[in-house]
Amino acid sequence: MARSETRLLVPALTFIALVVAAVASLGTPLITSVATSFHVSLGSAQWTLTVALLSGAVATPVLGRLGAGPHRRATILTTLAVVVSGSALTVLPLPLPLPFAWLLAGRAAQGVGLGLTALMMGVARDHLPEERSAAVIALISVVSIIGAGVGYPLAALLAELGGLRAAYGLGLVVTAAALLTAWRSMPEAPEGRSAHVDVAGAVVLAAALLLVLFLASERNLWSRHLAVAAGLAVVAVVLLRGWAVIEVRSTTPLVDVRAVRHPAVAGANLAMFTGGIGMYLLLTLITRYAQTPHGAGYGFGLTTFVAGLVLIPFSVLGFVAGKLTPRVRTRIADPLLLAGSAVVVGGGFALFAAARSDLAELFAAMGVLGFGVGGFSAAMPGVILAVTPKSETSSAMSFNYVVRSVGYSLGSAIGGLILAAGTGPGRLFPDDSAYTTAALVGIGAMAITTLTSLALARRRSSETNP
Repeated sequence: MARSETRLLVPALTFIALVVAAVASLGTPLITSVATSFHVSLGSAQWTLTVALLSGAVATPVLGRLGAGPHRRATILTTLAVVVSGSALTVLPLPLPLPFAWLLAGRAAQGVGLGLTALMMGVARDHLPEERSAAVIALISVVSIIGAGVGYPLAALLAELGGLRAAYGLGLVVTAAALLTAWRSMPEAPEGRSAHVDVAGAVVLAAALLLVLFLASERNLWSRHLAVAAGLAVVAVVLLRGWAVIEVRSTTPLVDVRAVRHPAVAGANLAMFTGGIGMYLLLTLITRYAQTPHGAGYGFGLTTFVAGLVLIPFSVLGFVAGKLTPRVRTRIADPLLLAGSAVVVGGGFALFAAARSDLAELFAAMGVLGFGVGGFSAAMPGVILAVTPKSETSSAMSFNYVVRSVGYSLGSAIGGLILAAGTGPGRLFPDDSAYTTAALVGIGAMAITTLTSLALARRRSSETNP
């Protein structure tokens, strides 16, 4: 590519990754507004967020494989067209008897865009110099995380000023801009790539992921119908095992399971899973605590918009960490950066557990979380791509993002279950001590992440210096 084209490509890649992450997170601050506007329960309204995560988790490995082939540009443009269409469904008042169902359909279409993050990394690795591509891939990974911090306060503000349609209108505008950006800037994939998709593997993996994320989102199922939930969990494990067998036997696997079993990749995915649980758990705890009314004996009773502002330190310091990490990588190995970032996130949990009586303390905890998540996200691709061929970049990173989605969903579910267990009979809000318990669980998750990352670092050191 020409130098001017390369200069335009980098902002295009980061902009698209930021947009799809921000749009997928639009459901978070709008749940109460959806319940009120569509006259549905809060549990039903929660699906405007869950369905986006579900569709994103299912679409990500398929898009990763398509993006590894010769039709990557067409895949990116088609996916963004689906996202724009979904955004239109969330905004346009349709004269149909089931408007809420159409809103869910629109949110599902928006969630498909989450699969594009790995493709943006594949484009960067194929079309940028090696040193430049590593920094850009780290940046893409970071903006895919902090997108939630950008979209949350904007959507909440628009909902307060112009209503639900105005908030979802933001998604329509930015996704249309992302489609135009991709059309003008996305290059064709290098020649000689295969685009075959393992349909059987895709169907089985989709079914397994749907079950896993459904079980993670339906907290009442575990508390009221434990036997059913446990049975579905067993089915999900069987499906995942069956999917692995299909992939090993397939000549054109959806995900190269043999590569995933490489100690570095397997360790990175384990760290992403446990780290994802902890990161999203703390994000959930802080935002929920901030919005709890004073009548509960704690909390700050913040409105949705003001609570969204609590995410600003998360986004700002996450971006700062993401920009610093590529420079630090020249001196410190990626696995050690993962371990250090996990320790920082654990420090955020400790701060929240020990000091949350003042709003400034919540801002501080959120800032620490953002810095840790930013560093972790920027270092993660380096661990995986160090042992991954260029042609498999999209596929390898898409699997990592599926693991991240499952970890995030479980983190949210675990937080909900702990807080529900700490809610006394006849009370609307959990005891303050329940938040401390949840924070201690998060510290445990980050300790596992740290130990896993240190094991990766030790293995890399022994391979480098036998």
